[in-house]
Amino acid sequence: MTSPSFTKAAGLHLLVIMSLFVLQFVLPAYHHLAIARIMVLAVFAMGYNLLFGYAGLLSLGHALFFAAGLYGAGLTAYHLGWSVPAAFVAGTGSGFLASLLVGLISLRTSGVAFMIVTMMFAQVAYLASLYFTTYTRGDEGLVMPDAARRFELFGASFDLTDPTVRYNIALALLTLTTVVIFAIVRGTTGRTLIAIRENEPRTLMLGYDTFRIKLKALVISGTLSAMAGSAYALLFAYVGSSFASIQYSIDALLFTLLGGAGTVLGPLLGTVAMFYMIDIASEYTAAYLLVTGLALIALVLFFPKGIVGTIRERWVSWLP
Repeated sequence: MTSPSFTKAAGLHLLVIMSLFVLQFVLPAYHHLAIARIMVLAVFAMGYNLLFGYAGLLSLGHALFFAAGLYGAGLTAYHLGWSVPAAFVAGTGSGFLASLLVGLISLRTSGVAFMIVTMMFAQVAYLASLYFTTYTRGDEGLVMPDAARRFELFGASFDLTDPTVRYNIALALLTLTTVVIFAIVRGTTGRTLIAIRENEPRTLMLGYDTFRIKLKALVISGTLSAMAGSAYALLFAYVGSSFASIQYSIDALLFTLLGGAGTVLGPLLGTVAMFYMIDIASEYTAAYLLVTGLALIALVLFFPKGIVGTIRERWVSWLP
């Protein structure tokens, strides 16, 4: 029998997705593009949140998985002429393999050591993107030609230069990610991840294979992040090494902390808040990062568990 809390939580998430669908018909061109970009970045943050918010593993190398998707899709489409669906699968598959390899090595450590090992992997990827400039063009990056952003699927034609197509594909990815994360955190895997976060030795003592469960979480998290990177390259037509830098790992962490670690919708709200804080502040001053930093401090003081996390703690306990 479906519990009332499940029904309310599922209804709220459906309402958010439906609201985003309706928004595209009223938004001006600038915000239409901005929300499409935010939805792709929110997929990245939601993937990060599964590892950090639910399993309690602080990674500083998640830019590696985003970049694996970005370059996996971008390079195959740009240099090999692969179609958009094939390039997207290549990018997402690159993130899957990278997260599996990183997980098998880095999860043999914990705490600060885990943080450093993941950061080192990401730095290797960042330096590699600068070294192989013949293919990546380093900081300058690659601009995807329009011809590489058109494709046919099941008899229908899609053009990623069309803002409406771009928006709805970003929304479809966000919907898929929300359903996957919601199903995981409401199920046995999600509860086990929380148990590991709260007390791993006791979870191990109860007979759970914590290494395997954490590896599963890291691979899902890395694959979702790569999916966001693949989508970013194909939807917004740019592939550059800045996306592999540590700044992008920090961004995913900030989006998650601001919205609420360990909540399904927190990373989405955090991405929206962070994007528009920087966007609005930069219109008035060149010191927009200082203004954004002060705003973040104020938010942390009044919402210590992030916006959604604090709402859940004080008023809406059924939020997943």
